[in-house]
Amino acid sequence: MPSPWWRARRDALLALADAQTPRYVYDLATVRDRARALRAAVPADRYLYAVKANGHADVVRALAAEGLRPECVSGFEIAHVRQVLPALDPAEVLYTPNFAPRAEVAQALADGVRVTLDNAATLDVWAEVWRGHDVFVRVDPGVGKGHHAHVRTAGTASKFGVAGADLGPLAVRAGALGVRVVGLHAHVGSGVDEPEAWAQTARTLAAHADAHFPDAAVLDVGGGLPVPTGGAPAFDLAAAGRALAAFRAERPEFEVWVEPGRYLVAEAGVLLTRVTQVKRKGDVRYVGLDAGMNSLVRPALYGAHHDVVNLSRPDAPVEGPAEIVGPICETGDAFAHARPFPHAQEGDVVLIDTAGAYGAVMASSYNRRPPAEEVAV
Repeated sequence: MPSPWWRARRDALLALADAQTPRYVYDLATVRDRARALRAAVPADRYLYAVKANGHADVVRALAAEGLRPECVSGFEIAHVRQVLPALDPAEVLYTPNFAPRAEVAQALADGVRVTLDNAATLDVWAEVWRGHDVFVRVDPGVGKGHHAHVRTAGTASKFGVAGADLGPLAVRAGALGVRVVGLHAHVGSGVDEPEAWAQTARTLAAHADAHFPDAAVLDVGGGLPVPTGGAPAFDLAAAGRALAAFRAERPEFEVWVEPGRYLVAEAGVLLTRVTQVKRKGDVRYVGLDAGMNSLVRPALYGAHHDVVNLSRPDAPVEGPAEIVGPICETGDAFAHARPFPHAQEGDVVLIDTAGAYGAVMASSYNRRPPAEEVAV
């Protein structure tokens, strides 16, 4: 595995931490590298970026410069990307809402944004909203995948998408309203470490297009690429690309779109934080930080693993296991449990790695503590 970008920039990161902690830092060169790696390994007709992963303006602009279009999940994200990218044609934005209010969907359609229909029932109750429009349909492939139940976005336990059994009636109702289904979309989950997953999704969507949607020329297979941490092997992106290429050779009549989020930005971001206190309770050592779950909730929400480094003491030997915790008044406010960790003392700068995705975008001011600010370098 190549050394992470931040190791060569330790002095600059320590200087940023001296100015303020907690603080997210994003390396735009890494963002661009991931976009280029995706385009080189994965043959697709369109590459999109799931803006919900990291909406920082500099990150959005860097990915747009690499040819990635924005995929948004709210009207607020649409407004944000249009402000950041004022020359952007609204038709280049893919909007994939889930239980969004009627007015938000209607506004996106009126603005010329490409909208995905997620609930067949709205064709009846919102008939005048949908009438006469070209749309995508989000299909539930039936089985969700991913590293945690909260990131699996298919199956009856998931709130996303239209079940396969409902696609036939949807097609009939859409036809009656003059709604043309021009694309099918599916996303099975996040952190899916199966290189065949995108190709499997494409075949599922193609079968539904064959059965019900003769105008569906685009198959959007979603995102979900894993970002290994803790020394796990890198995902075989080339194998995923070969599998998708095989599908495209089988069914050249379809355009294939992909829309990663975390893969493009996670490794570009770190969270800089500072040790506030060290406590021992029996045999347990607690290392407390000035960042908490209000800045980075993934470990508490998903059990997500993030490497944690004492940046002030990069060569110090491991002192023993530690609970790496924050200042929020919740037992779940922890970044790592029983993690081998070097000596730490008040004032040390600690770096939390692979924090560029689903970090600042999920932050809150719980306990009235302001979350970490962001800077791009």
